[in-house]
Amino acid sequence: MIDVNNISFSYPHQKERVFDGFSLKLEENKIYGLLGKNGTGKSTLLYLIAGLLRPKTGTVCCDGIATYERRAETLAEIFLVPEEFDLPSMTLKRYVELNAPFYPRFSQERLEACLSDFELETDLQLHALSMGQKKKVFMSFALATNTRLLLMDEPTNGLDIPSKSQFRKTVAQNMSEEQTIIISTHQVHDVEALLDHILMLNQRQLLLNASVQEIMEKYVFEYRLPTEMDNVLYAEPTLQGNAVMALRQEGQAETQVNLELLFNAVTKGVVK
Repeated sequence: MIDVNNISFSYPHQKERVFDGFSLKLEENKIYGLLGKNGTGKSTLLYLIAGLLRPKTGTVCCDGIATYERRAETLAEIFLVPEEFDLPSMTLKRYVELNAPFYPRFSQERLEACLSDFELETDLQLHALSMGQKKKVFMSFALATNTRLLLMDEPTNGLDIPSKSQFRKTVAQNMSEEQTIIISTHQVHDVEALLDHILMLNQRQLLLNASVQEIMEKYVFEYRLPTEMDNVLYAEPTLQGNAVMALRQEGQAETQVNLELLFNAVTKGVVK
């Protein structure tokens, strides 16, 4: 579906390139977690995929069409929720009337279901909402567009703890079977239960490109005593004991992936 082919990109007046010879293929019907330190190009990659930025060399294509061409049929299948945004001074009803026609599969029913999950009414004045409420409304609209590709940049920033739980529930319940979602985030614990596939960026390259299932088959994530450190690849001390990432032994039960531990292990070069 998405083919990032040998791209290079740099911002004006910056000598160092954000990407140089970077390639990536993304499949349908998956939720990708895009992780990386500040400045590694996570947001830039989302904007390149959305066609809002154009690579200096190489191509970013959606179903074989370069996204920077901004064709109507391509834009109708891509929706980007940026980290920072504002909403116009109008009612939600008017906002939907103006913007929903750009998305052929927009669902009013799904919009209302998402708003209900976030405990919001449908009769809203957008300019009167808090930043957290605006984010919930915009994410609800994004899911209601039913685009095949949904890009989210730090979607849980500004949400309180109950809202983060609502976010996970809302995405899981309202993702269509043909949809691909890419979530760029630093708040890994907010989304780790949602993800099917992990992408880790560092210094213009992919450090990790693996499915959650592949990771669970190879490694376990658990707490251990100092005397129980066999097969441990990476460990961090915590109040519960050592949080460890270890090789999974034959017959050992799978564990949920600890994304923070995995990220630290990968960025330190312990796991490749």
